[in-house]
Amino acid sequence: MATDGSTRMEDDFIEAKNYWELEKLYVDLASAKGKALTPVEKKFLRGLLCGCSPAEIAKVVYQSGSSSTVRVYLSNGLYKYIEEMLSNQVGDSVKVKTWSRVTQLLEKAGYKKGWFHLQPVISSIKINKDKDFNLSSHESTLIQHSDPAINTTMFHGRTQELMQIQDWILQERCRLVVILGMGGIGKTAFSTKLVEEIQEQFEYVIWRSLNFAPPLEVLLDQLIQVIFPTSHSNSPNTLESKIWQVVDGLRSCRCLIVFDHLDAILESSDRSEKIGIKNTPNYLISQIRYRQEYEGYRELIKRLGDIQHQSCVVLISREKPQEIAALEGERLPIRSLKLSGLTQQESILILKAKGLTHKSIPDECSALVERYAGNPLFIKLAATTIQELFAGNISEFIAQETVVFGEIRAILDQQFQRLSQIEKYLLYWLSLHPSFLSIRQLQKDTVLPGLSPLTSQRLILEAMELLQKRSLIEKQASRFSLSPVLIEYLVERLIEENLNLTHGKDSYLSMSQTILTENLKNFIRDNCLNLEI
Repeated sequence: MATDGSTRMEDDFIEAKNYWELEKLYVDLASAKGKALTPVEKKFLRGLLCGCSPAEIAKVVYQSGSSSTVRVYLSNGLYKYIEEMLSNQVGDSVKVKTWSRVTQLLEKAGYKKGWFHLQPVISSIKINKDKDFNLSSHESTLIQHSDPAINTTMFHGRTQELMQIQDWILQERCRLVVILGMGGIGKTAFSTKLVEEIQEQFEYVIWRSLNFAPPLEVLLDQLIQVIFPTSHSNSPNTLESKIWQVVDGLRSCRCLIVFDHLDAILESSDRSEKIGIKNTPNYLISQIRYRQEYEGYRELIKRLGDIQHQSCVVLISREKPQEIAALEGERLPIRSLKLSGLTQQESILILKAKGLTHKSIPDECSALVERYAGNPLFIKLAATTIQELFAGNISEFIAQETVVFGEIRAILDQQFQRLSQIEKYLLYWLSLHPSFLSIRQLQKDTVLPGLSPLTSQRLILEAMELLQKRSLIEKQASRFSLSPVLIEYLVERLIEENLNLTHGKDSYLSMSQTILTENLKNFIRDNCLNLEI
């Protein structure tokens, strides 16, 4: 018979089972270890899968602020088993560098559930709420609320944005809404909160992450199975007919469908076609488009926006697809909202939840929030580092002058690597001119080598439009700027590349070395960086 202690051990971080293939993971890790995982190892694994740091796990398990015991367990055990398991799977060496990388590696390996959630609201819909639906090769579970891994009890701010989108969906009956924002800004948490507040107005709520998106035909079959469990069984088995069946379903019943991580099925610009201009270098630039294997999603989304129905589809993405830009409008049933950073007051609530504010003066908290432009995830990651490496001392962290590191750097790297060369060039230019800047001024001050002024102006306009769609530049009226954390990131990249923008294969995009050096010296001097250029 299980003791009270072992029962409590199984209860800790148990919500991980709703989001991860826990049993399969236990078995595969046991194979790598050579024997079964201990209850403690399983508990620590669940803690990591819930996004907890070693210090946070220690607080739950040992009611202690010291994470040394947990770190030893992880370094000498779980990390090694995970490395061994994944290395065997991919045929190459895999390393767990930090605790936060565990979830990334396991998600990439397919251990995260590709999930659907449904919520029948009216009693006339006959669905057993305790039943599991196997809607695809991914494990799919019927659950009452949105993703349990997103804890909306820690949700702060966004009151106006929530009210605006609720009004769009419930009052103005928008059928397609896009929630945009850079990595870490809190799009998924915001959408989860939105669903919690309006779900009672719909017959079905369906949520689908596109991180491991199935082919469109599979997704359509899933939707049809939910909305029409018995109807249309003899309909033509073509992509066109399936799209129409889904649209018919959205006409016949009121559904709220959320597609999270839409950008996962969008193409990176660095893999886009080269546009050749005679007697000039090739400039890499392309509109945001879908990856080749997901081209059908463009047609589905276009139909969902074009054709009248009584449901609403919410798309969550870092980037805005071209068909959305063509369909949306202030008085049209297709709208988009870009999330910016939280306010100072809202951001400080995050620091308070992390236990930092009682050890710091208000000015230190404000300075930290300003550096990360109110980005909730960046603030949380920095706060964890401050707790674990700086004993909760914000001023010590600020004094070491490293803002972009670890997971924050990885998120920005991921977005930066998706850009065309012209987009990268313009971001570098903007980072060295941090005050608000108009498009016209940028076109006047910057001419791409080898091009006529008219062609250069056109390409700059197109690239700036893409940066706006990618949620990387801030706009006020007709002027643009970058967030402080993005400026820090870009300047660090310039420093690391030793100002080598006038050499190599991308030299046609290099700005004047004199202007670059002068501006970068000023930036470094203003930020007290002791670096000789």
